[in-house]
This record gives sequence, structure tokens and C-alpha cells, in this order.
Amino acid sequence: MKRSLLRKKNDLTGGHELVEVVNRKGDVQGLAKRAEVHSNPSLIHRVVHVLIFDNKGRLLLQKRSQNKDIAPGKWDTSVGGHVNPGEDILEAAKREMQEELGIAECKLVHLHAYLFSNHIESELVNTFYSMCNGKFFFNKEEIEEIKFWDMKKIRANLGKNIFSGHFEKEIHLCLKERNIKPFFRRD
Repeated sequence: MKRSLLRKKNDLTGGHELVEVVNRKGDVQGLAKRAEVHSNPSLIHRVVHVLIFDNKGRLLLQKRSQNKDIAPGKWDTSVGGHVNPGEDILEAAKREMQEELGIAECKLVHLHAYLFSNHIESELVNTFYSMCNGKFFFNKEEIEEIKFWDMKKIRANLGKNIFSGHFEKEIHLCLKERNIKPFFRRD
């Protein structure tokens, strides 16, 4: 669904962002307000993550704004966001890259899908990765800072409350992936 159509639909719900509620397979079960899915772990919703690597094998991370309702001030995946109603996951990943980092053209490769759940929410996450060395123009309302991290520094900071819980789960999954392992060379 195009962003302008989503805004019109959100106008009918009092300005609340709507997201699709899905089952574990990703089949749409209905719609719910963002605030509802972020406070009820029984409501699974779809999100996309994008891991962006540079030609040195470093991973771009974003430091989430202090204004975010989930993991404020924590370092997180390069890009992450909700899938809009009616939107496919590749479209969502490209849209989020544009909105968060100003990236319009980078090849995306689907890596994996998994269920992330905690006491607050449950998300069906689809993760992509990309190589991108270009300039980034990040959204300062959502992101405080961005920087490339080498894997040695990431590994040294795991479990120290620096990263979001989402990123901690994501990086552990990535370390097991064959098609992305070359990016995670030991430093």
C-alpha cells in the first residue's frame, strides 16, 4: 500500500499507525494499531531489518532516538521498520532504507525470517543484507547517530546493554548464516 493511502487510512483511525497482525507463517489475520501490537505479545506483526555492510566488512548500526517507544538510545540494525498493510517485505525494506538512511538504490538479498518475541511484543522479522558505501542521510527524528562497527567491537559489546534486544538476537542468527559469514570475518 502506498504511503499516501496509508496516511488516509490512518486519518480514519485518529492518526494511529495501523499494522497487519499475522500468524507465525505470515498470513494476515487483521489490522491493529501500532500501540496495540507494541503492548500485546500475542499480536504478531511484520517488520523488516536491513544489515548494510561496507567494503571493509563493517556493519552499519543506528543508534535509536531517545524518543522511540522500543529500545530508546540503543544501537540497532542498520535499518528496521514495520511492513505497511498490503506491502510486500521487499518493498518495505526499500522504503525503510529510503526513509531512514536516504538510500534509494542498493541491491538487497533476503537472509532469513524469524519470530522475535518478548514481554512487550512479537514480530515476524524478515532480514535482508546489502553492500553500500555511499553517503547516508539519516532521519534525525528516528536516529541519533549512525556508524560502521567492525565485528570485533560488536562481539566485545554483546550482552552489555548497548544493543537492542532485537539486534542481539539478529546478530546471533547472522553468525550462523553461511551466505553472510564472509562479512563476519574475525578481526
